[in-house]
Amino acid sequence: MGSFSIWHWLIVLAVVLLLFGRGKIPELMGDVAKGIKNFKSGMSDEDEATADGSKTIDNQTGQPVNSVKEKTTKS
Repeated sequence: MGSFSIWHWLIVLAVVLLLFGRGKIPELMGDVAKGIKNFKSGMSDEDEATADGSKTIDNQTGQPVNSVKEKTTKS
């Protein structure tokens, strides 16, 4: 009762194939793989940038931080 037999898995596979079709499943897996690859490259880019220190912004005390609206209205 606790484990699934081969018939349970065949029925689940048939339902999945009926819902998504044969062509849609490889397309979805390709999209998942691209997403993982983009995530990994984004994480490595972030690691490289923090190693260089190029993404750190230091705010000196006593100076106000300008908002985006103030910068666009001055131009």
